[in-house]
Amino acid sequence: MNIKGVKKNLLEYIFKIICLLAIMLPLLILFFLIGDTFLVAKNKLNLSFLTSFPSKNFDKAGVLPSLLGTIYLMLLTMIISIPLGICSAIYLEEYSKNNFFKKIIEINIGNLAGLPSVIFGLLGLEIFVRFFNLGPSLIAAALTLSLLILPIIIIACRESLKMVPLNLKEAAIALGASQLSIIWHITLPLSVSQMITGIILALSRAIGESAPLIILGAAAYIAFIPSNIMSEFSSLPLQIFQWVQKPQSGFLQNASAAIIVLLIILFFMNAIATFFRYKSEKKY
Repeated sequence: MNIKGVKKNLLEYIFKIICLLAIMLPLLILFFLIGDTFLVAKNKLNLSFLTSFPSKNFDKAGVLPSLLGTIYLMLLTMIISIPLGICSAIYLEEYSKNNFFKKIIEINIGNLAGLPSVIFGLLGLEIFVRFFNLGPSLIAAALTLSLLILPIIIIACRESLKMVPLNLKEAAIALGASQLSIIWHITLPLSVSQMITGIILALSRAIGESAPLIILGAAAYIAFIPSNIMSEFSSLPLQIFQWVQKPQSGFLQNASAAIIVLLIILFFMNAIATFFRYKSEKKY
């Protein structure tokens, strides 16, 4: 028997076991936590909970303002961050020259992607809330969350652009196509499915953030629906954060129900991303 072959097979099995544990163990823990949360929240998951306002009585409390605040906040964040992220990635990958200035930008983007969200909350508080006098409004929070996820979107979009085959671009250049035409008709269509995945992952991080919103001064308890981008607002993470601090067990049930609602929104976003990614890959 070949000793080297035995060692190689043994190492291969060990690596397989480690990989399976690294993948399956967190998934099992996650499913257990979601199941336990659902069992606690199942009696509160109804239409009344979704259409009611917060209340000091846990049996009458609902998540309507925070649910709509989360949806409005995500829509504003998408409108701000996605065009900026894609355009920045296109510039860095297709137009900018490989010089010292570009390297500095790339290093800073990588560093910003790893910063704690609290730092972006402090940045948003100083710039948007105080300097521009926007207050703890929807637009201030959306701009702050856009800064938070913009480096992630840029990195994901750049990696997607790098996956486009170079021979297609060279063939288009040989046929006399302009740089803008190549980007619009070749590069973006072929990379959009991977871009969507990266964007949704970035938005998934933003939708669960509470620390930057707390620093901005967003309200954890409001009894009205935001009417415009300058309105004060609440969000599901803030509402959950407030309820879990209450001593009554009924508020813990409310918090569990709000967590399930937040997870449903997250799964819905991922389902939309999967659908568009599938349609794009099938087309191109």
